[in-house]
Amino acid sequence: MRVISYNLRKNHASGELSALVDSVDLDMLCLQEVDTVDLPAELGPLHLADSTKRNRLGLAIYYRRDRFAAVKTEAFALKKSLHDRILAPAHERLIGTKLLDEATGRELIVASFHAAPLTALNSLRRNQIRAAHAELRGLGDGLPTLMVGDYNYPYFQSNLDRRVKETGYDLSLSDTTTYTRYKFYRGHFDFVTSVGLHIDKVETLPAGASDHMPILVTTDYATTHVPATDHG
Repeated sequence: MRVISYNLRKNHASGELSALVDSVDLDMLCLQEVDTVDLPAELGPLHLADSTKRNRLGLAIYYRRDRFAAVKTEAFALKKSLHDRILAPAHERLIGTKLLDEATGRELIVASFHAAPLTALNSLRRNQIRAAHAELRGLGDGLPTLMVGDYNYPYFQSNLDRRVKETGYDLSLSDTTTYTRYKFYRGHFDFVTSVGLHIDKVETLPAGASDHMPILVTTDYATTHVPATDHG
């Protein structure tokens, strides 16, 4: 499976999406800071599962409808930072979709995540990541899960890796840095946490109109097939 995650920088990079989808044989596309009001239902072979509703700039997930069927999508509010409360409230920082992979008969969960900005503490972002993983378990406990997005966590990632592993997840960074707008904030901002999946590689794609670069995740199931029985 091939999944792209892209923070569009307040929708500035939205004009790149069609070309991006055409350039890569994608299974899913996960977006952050996208204008959810004007999202197209289709982007090439990808269909919009859903987007967040409580912010104009929010999150969205697209999936390849000729292979996957969307079972359920939910958006979740996470603990707010001071920035969220005072300047630009972000009510929903996570959206997850439970999918049926019709090629294998397996179910999985794919999520788009956007952590609190750098004005918040790493401890708050860790709280948000831990809470996000817990919410996704509610969509399907024990299912393979891929959570991609803007984690806003460029420093002390070894500590984050340890904390993530304590929840059963793996953390995967891309091959090069994903954010270059500010001299002192270069680094890996956009990455992956996953469970029940083998992450083959995570590639940083060329920069566009956003201050974030897209990342392309290539992954497959890590465990043996267990037939899906509950699509509710």
